[in-house]
Amino acid sequence: MDALSILRQTFGYSEFRGEQGDVINHVVSGGDALVLMPTGGGKSLCFQIPAIARPGLAIVVSPLIALMQDQVDALTQLGVKAAFVNSSMSFDEVQRVEQAMRNGELDLVYCAPERLLNEHFLSLMSRCQLSLFAIDEAHCVSQWGHDFRPEYVKLSVLHERFPEVPRIALTATADQATRNEIILRLQLEQARVFCSSFDRPNIFYQIVQKSNYKRQLKAFISDFQGEAGIVYCLSRKKTDQIASWLNTEGVQALAYHAGLPALTRSHNQSRFLREDGIVMVATVAFGMGIDKPDVRFVAHLDLPSSMEAYYQETGRAGRDGAPSSAWLCYGYQDVVLRRQMIQSGQGDESIKRLEGHKLNALLGLCETTQCRRQVMLGYFDEAYDKPCGHCDTCKEPVTTWDGTEAAQKAMSTIYRTGQRFGVGHLIDVLLAKDTEKTGKFGHDTLSTWGIGKNLTANQWRSVYRQLVAGGYLQVDMEGFGGLQLTEKSRPILQGKASIQLRYDAVTSTSNKQIDDSVVADPIWEALRAKRREIATREDIAPYMVFHDSTLKEMIMKKPRSLSQLAKISGVGQKKLEAFGAEFLEVIAEDTGNEVLNEQPGLSATQQETLLLHKAGCSIEDIVQQRELSSSTIYQHFAKLIEQGLLVFEEVFTLDSAEIGQIMDLFIQQDEELKKVKPLYQAFDGLYSYELLNCAKAEFNRLRLN
Repeated sequence: MDALSILRQTFGYSEFRGEQGDVINHVVSGGDALVLMPTGGGKSLCFQIPAIARPGLAIVVSPLIALMQDQVDALTQLGVKAAFVNSSMSFDEVQRVEQAMRNGELDLVYCAPERLLNEHFLSLMSRCQLSLFAIDEAHCVSQWGHDFRPEYVKLSVLHERFPEVPRIALTATADQATRNEIILRLQLEQARVFCSSFDRPNIFYQIVQKSNYKRQLKAFISDFQGEAGIVYCLSRKKTDQIASWLNTEGVQALAYHAGLPALTRSHNQSRFLREDGIVMVATVAFGMGIDKPDVRFVAHLDLPSSMEAYYQETGRAGRDGAPSSAWLCYGYQDVVLRRQMIQSGQGDESIKRLEGHKLNALLGLCETTQCRRQVMLGYFDEAYDKPCGHCDTCKEPVTTWDGTEAAQKAMSTIYRTGQRFGVGHLIDVLLAKDTEKTGKFGHDTLSTWGIGKNLTANQWRSVYRQLVAGGYLQVDMEGFGGLQLTEKSRPILQGKASIQLRYDAVTSTSNKQIDDSVVADPIWEALRAKRREIATREDIAPYMVFHDSTLKEMIMKKPRSLSQLAKISGVGQKKLEAFGAEFLEVIAEDTGNEVLNEQPGLSATQQETLLLHKAGCSIEDIVQQRELSSSTIYQHFAKLIEQGLLVFEEVFTLDSAEIGQIMDLFIQQDEELKKVKPLYQAFDGLYSYELLNCAKAEFNRLRLN
């Protein structure tokens, strides 16, 4: 079966998206590939379809057990012969999968890099007919990346031991340095590189300045009642606290972090994947294994480590392509903490320098006055010609002010207090607040005492935050966290350079990105309830039944038959047979229309003709409505008559004597001469070929019965 047929019949999609088709055809033909495609862009199909199309077994290298289990469950629902091998399985279960591999009974097997590199598994693969190797989350090979896995570096063994087997490496997150390292370490120098746009147009990006982060989070989440979302926190303690607090606020929330028992983590993740409306509060331990398509928002209560991390984590929203939101609540302490983590972390100075550059790029995104999408895509070397109109800075443009004088005052106060104190004390000096500390150190006698009364304390916090983010100030990591001047501050203090600062938004922009016209329809909840019922019965996640986008298309098109339902994106043949009738009943109950029962052995186009005829349409009406020739419609009628689905006399107004004459002439013919042309000639053209073809179908039906 060719790739497009597999896409349509197995996965239920009519056309490839973006570069999917080019990637798949290249791999099917035996070529190596490096694929950079955003989350939700359909990366998995780029190796799953070639695995089905090519003879033999495809080995998929996947970094997380949860990720491989979810993908195998989804493939099995589609009728694909897939399995996984991982540490969660018993010895007997592993043996059964390995035997199936040897017997050629599987199309795909997922495994972790650690298992693949085991000599036993390498030997097993050498006894199998291999179709391809797929290396998912390939950025894990890069030491400069945020998800480095040492085992990935050793995957070059695949090319060395199986040079004839094509390889495809895939990732959603990789700057140029990471791409180069993937190619070098996996020996993909001859591979074709496919780099799709990093843009995720369905995601609305918003970054707000942190004040009361709990209140801000609650206001944000209120736009997504009953929807799934992820809230990322930096620490385990904060994760537990936020999850507990959200539950007291009426939000169904679960916690996930590495400090929880494995059974609890597994249970919480399973609930998040299988139930509707769960908010998962998590550390980054809740990462690559998340394949839930209908996550409507991702919120960050702390600053991520880099632009790559932010891009990948926000990409867990809206994998189904529906409108979604990414929201980050960020403040001065986030900058200080992240810089401190870099300085105190492991690695040599070159790695710390690189981490610092990556953090600076993210801070630039946070503080930008430009379109956020332009800044983010620019980091990945992708030009975005004009503002996107779909981020907070586009929706409510940021205004700036000449902050040169304020910066000089802020810097002078740091210098005159000895570069030893934090923001709170510096602001007290600028605002001339009498405190125990200002009196103790004699700072109430400094020349900068009270020179900042033209700004509020919050405005000064914004000034200091932006100066730290811009690299004009640094935090003393070895002392008590006091602010210090950097070399970059010198021109500002000397009056040789100016600086523009942004006004922080006072109110947050609404984040609601859900299609209210669809979800407001009462049938929306009825379809979701049916999906939950089937998911519980089949012991799978709801999205493995149908994605939200598929349910929404059902609402818009309201199919009445299996053939109509088959035309909806995401409804493949296996799911149509397994679940189609149940969803049609829900739609029929809502619309008041009966489900149109269809007959086996008919093509979709023949069934459509039958439905229109039963609806009272004449042949002329059907020809016009379907934009087909009348001869084609009569061919459909002949098939329907032969199967007993149409009555010949209802289609053609002939009396019984005329019908008898036609049937007698068929009977008189020799077996091999039961053709229409002799009858046409015998009747001197009295009856059309179309009528006689249908009469022949009626004759065959009577003869067989």
